[in-house]
Amino acid sequence: MRNQIEFEVSGKYALFTDPLTKIGGEKFSYQVPTYQALKGIVESIYWKPTIIWYIHEVRIMNVIQTESKGIRPIEYNGGNTLAYYTYLKDVKYRVRAYFDFNPHREDLVYDRNEHKHHNIAKRSAQAGGRRDIFLGTRECQGYVEPCDFNEGKGFYDEVPEVDFGHMVHGISYPDETGRPERETRLWPVKMERGIIRFIRPEKCELTRKTGEGVAKAFSSENMESVDHLHEELFAEGEKA
Repeated sequence: MRNQIEFEVSGKYALFTDPLTKIGGEKFSYQVPTYQALKGIVESIYWKPTIIWYIHEVRIMNVIQTESKGIRPIEYNGGNTLAYYTYLKDVKYRVRAYFDFNPHREDLVYDRNEHKHHNIAKRSAQAGGRRDIFLGTRECQGYVEPCDFNEGKGFYDEVPEVDFGHMVHGISYPDETGRPERETRLWPVKMERGIIRFIRPEKCELTRKTGEGVAKAFSSENMESVDHLHEELFAEGEKA
């Protein structure tokens, strides 16, 4: 697929919070990562407002297992309370993602160099990302490295199908939709032989408006151009 990168992300713990479990102040993880969580990971590898990342598919490499921990989160009005968070344990995922140019950012046309964005994204994946990687929440540190999506043996490779029901797909922001509102998307999740193939955000039929918003302002004054960044990362004469 055009403009695609493949990477493996792993960690000791992950928490892809099921929003239904947050009402009582406790958190319980979905069994598999959401589209939005994986998008956050790939954006930590490399992101600019000029592009939109899309998650094509994720491969679940390790067995799905959970572990509960007693946590003392800080309350909004001060002090601490006791809560139990249920994390995924010893996770490893292989991800295929690709980018398209953001059609709602005509002000950033000067930054649309497909070849250079792709080269920087691949270099950033090799370096483990340009920002810290988190698996759902900040306390769950993740580690990224390039991989061959189909290599190796995954725990669910021989399992024909697992149905996880409806899950959060992600959140649509004004920066990427051109609409002055935020929308939360849901979709029915199925894993086939260890792989979840995601639909694009605009294909989600279950959406709900969850707030207002405006697109963030970017320009050459507060954003480094892809040309300059590429020149910094790739020494003269080095093959991109």
